[in-house]
Amino acid sequence: MTAVVEVRDAHVVHKARSGGLFRRDRVYALTGAALAVAPGETVGVVGESGCGKSTLAKVLVGVERPVSGTVWFQGRDLWAMPPAERRAAVGAGTGMIFQDPSTALNRRLTVRRILRDPLDVHQRGGRAEREERVGELMALVGLPRALADALPGQLSGGQRQRVAIARALALEPALVVADEPTSALDVSVRAQILNLLLDLRERLGLALVFVSHDIQTVRRMSDRVITMYLGRIVEETPAGRVTDSARHPYTRALFSATPGLLDPVDPIPLSGPVPSATRPPSGCPFRTRCWKADEVCAQVMPDFSAASRPGHRYRCHHPVEEDQPTRDLASQEP
Repeated sequence: MTAVVEVRDAHVVHKARSGGLFRRDRVYALTGAALAVAPGETVGVVGESGCGKSTLAKVLVGVERPVSGTVWFQGRDLWAMPPAERRAAVGAGTGMIFQDPSTALNRRLTVRRILRDPLDVHQRGGRAEREERVGELMALVGLPRALADALPGQLSGGQRQRVAIARALALEPALVVADEPTSALDVSVRAQILNLLLDLRERLGLALVFVSHDIQTVRRMSDRVITMYLGRIVEETPAGRVTDSARHPYTRALFSATPGLLDPVDPIPLSGPVPSATRPPSGCPFRTRCWKADEVCAQVMPDFSAASRPGHRYRCHHPVEEDQPTRDLASQEP
């Protein structure tokens, strides 16, 4: 099956404000990222702040151009296309759901105008057909038609995020990227939006990339989970097995930090702050905080190794033993 989007060895480097007068520091936002998303699949992306999750999301939807590597969208090299063709392919074929709907929506436009805007830009159908599509989108995300003439400031947070989701789906995209779509919402509303995304994924067969700090939500929403650390993908795990079958120590530490009522686990302690992206450590970037690190970790970045189960790979010189309970790791000193 051809992937909807595939990233191959993508690197993103930014110039920082720090550094010397003639040479500014460089921020290594993404390093050697490789990821493919199949039709109908949901891929969750987790990691601490600054690990490159949002940068990866921007690369997937063609907003950020990697300094090296390729991005293939529906079987075509995205950045080899002519600019006008690329804009049309990305604009119609992808949808983006942002973190804060209050800033993602134009507060001067009504809901009707917001949802009709993508249809107008890409000239989909006539005026009557566009109005009909607006009604379909509102019904799809559970918004009453009476809100069509309301402004975003007159809506609740949950209603605004439903408008943002409807706008992302307006052109029937093959890929939707949700970047922290529920972090600005109340807990009760968050559950409604997550259930809506799950329902839409099943009904529309969307390829969905779900970026979030909420690790347990990612596990529930996804078919597989991508763990990122300091701009690198360090593990790819089937979502159903990520809690106690992840092999990378960082993935285990992340999932141990989430509270649980039925089977609580003490967090795995990590020493020290996340290293700077302008001066990443040599070898494995996680070695400065890992309790398993040794001289080999400081010298060489490990290649991907395949676990015994399909669809599971990791980059670690000293991986956690397969199916070793996280509870046993929590007692180890970093």
